[in-house]
Amino acid sequence: MPSAIQSRNGYKNRILASLSKAEISRLSPNLSALDLPSGKTLLEPGQDAGYAYFIETGLASVVVAMADGSMVETGITGNDGLVGFAALLGTKTAPTRTFMQIAGTGFKIKAQHLLDEFEKSGTLQKKVNRYFQAHLVLTGQTAACNRVHDIAERLARWLLICHDRMEADTFAITHEFLGHMLGTRRSTVTLAAGILQKGGVISYSRGKVIIRDRKGLEKAACECYRTIKNEFDRLGISSQVRPSS
Repeated sequence: MPSAIQSRNGYKNRILASLSKAEISRLSPNLSALDLPSGKTLLEPGQDAGYAYFIETGLASVVVAMADGSMVETGITGNDGLVGFAALLGTKTAPTRTFMQIAGTGFKIKAQHLLDEFEKSGTLQKKVNRYFQAHLVLTGQTAACNRVHDIAERLARWLLICHDRMEADTFAITHEFLGHMLGTRRSTVTLAAGILQKGGVISYSRGKVIIRDRKGLEKAACECYRTIKNEFDRLGISSQVRPSS
């Protein structure tokens, strides 16, 4: 099982957990706790980022939707970061959609309140800037991975990225959803999941994934997982430190 997240102030979100007492005392009155059910949209394409979100549990997907209705995931946000960069970059909107792929909890904050604290150039600005760079690496490596690696390796990479941001070894996900996230057909996902399950690294049935062998899953993944993980580690924003399975 994953180890507990270390926090100086009681927050599970890695950015909030890193803030000084003075910073969190200014931010906390403006943070509104909320449940984040699976499928809840946090940001629509072209929508003004009036709020930003700090996820405590669960996972959010950043997806690009095509004219034919298909969509492909380009990024994942969990307790390692925030949703709503546009609120801090002065651009207000983005062409991507962000929604909860795995239900959880978190906080929302008005964009202006977050921007006011961000512009004080303290720990919040430093951590957000580092997360932004890490997120860019995640996005770019995901694009490359989807182009050159086989589906079983890609699925292993995706599951590891999710596992790093979860507090449990079990989470709910369907073949259909995985197909959308990996940009492939449901039948192809079924084949890839079967390969990983036969190898004993996961169990998967009725929309529930259980990570059985973390080290084995890392061996099954392509180089992209390690590239992404190394960058998050280098920038000091890794989500979890997990013991070997």
